Amino acid sequence: MTADSARLTPWPVELRAPDIEPYRNGNTDVPFFWSFDSNLPGPHVMVTAVVHGNELCGARVVDRLLREQIRPDRGRLTFGFCNVAAYVAFDPAYPTLSRFVDEDFNRIWDQPTLNGSRSSVELARARAIRPLVDTVDILLDLHSMQNATEPLILAGACQKGLDLARRVGYPATTVIDAGHAAGARMRDYSFFQDPSDPRAALLVECGQHWARSSEIVAMETTLRFLLATETVGRAAVEPWLGSEPEPQKVIQITQPVTVRTDGFAFVEPFVGMECVPRAGTVIAHDGDQTIVTPYDDCILIMPSRRLSVGQTAVRLGRFVDD
Repeated sequence: MTADSARLTPWPVELRAPDIEPYRNGNTDVPFFWSFDSNLPGPHVMVTAVVHGNELCGARVVDRLLREQIRPDRGRLTFGFCNVAAYVAFDPAYPTLSRFVDEDFNRIWDQPTLNGSRSSVELARARAIRPLVDTVDILLDLHSMQNATEPLILAGACQKGLDLARRVGYPATTVIDAGHAAGARMRDYSFFQDPSDPRAALLVECGQHWARSSEIVAMETTLRFLLATETVGRAAVEPWLGSEPEPQKVIQITQPVTVRTDGFAFVEPFVGMECVPRAGTVIAHDGDQTIVTPYDDCILIMPSRRLSVGQTAVRLGRFVDD
């Protein structure tokens, strides 16, 4: 992507990137990570932001909660800013360019990659954060999306992720998904994707990257996550809570569509959450391959404008009974 094309985003930058330099030293062994212990029994709960450097809503929420000195009533609570090198490069005039420095921070969380010899800015940072993540029982990772579609909880493929999403109860749509062919997300790291391990993680896509509404969703999700994990009492967050959420609906991802060739193109400018009524409907072409919906009422989840070989173009899913 060129700088000129990056500037021509259809979405205005409504959010300001907060200054996170005051958090550099942290109080853990990891810069930009702050941890608070209640000295009472309970889980270690972590909330992370800026896994992608141009996703501002999470940074604003973590900054706000640190400034408000939110502390756990039980267990341990950690807040962290992840891909800081990409985040500090954010320029509202070119808002898409700072997603990462060398590679996607959210595709490198498998053991062979983390344990391997390859090097990048993102891998160095993930390897530094990893020992702290190894101590976490429950993770919430705050993200945002390219297009202005409804927010989503990505719960992973295990029942424990869906159970956690239901306890949080917000946003209204939960997606059961196994991730990407291009690599593992932090949400999918090690024990988080092990069905026999009680430790669990959620990733929330809060809305369009730079929309004011994405910050509102990020804050509401985080507060309800802290309540669901019994990390804080309701009185501590009541002034910021919105109205009670709508009943959740669940989408099961049945397959990702991974880009095979440089000729991949959607047949329409899909933005996400489109319901395609008929099986066999053409949605894209990838070289000489035609991509069609595999069943009736197929939901398109987060179609991408970053159509690079090996990356996920879109995920296909359907509503399931709650």
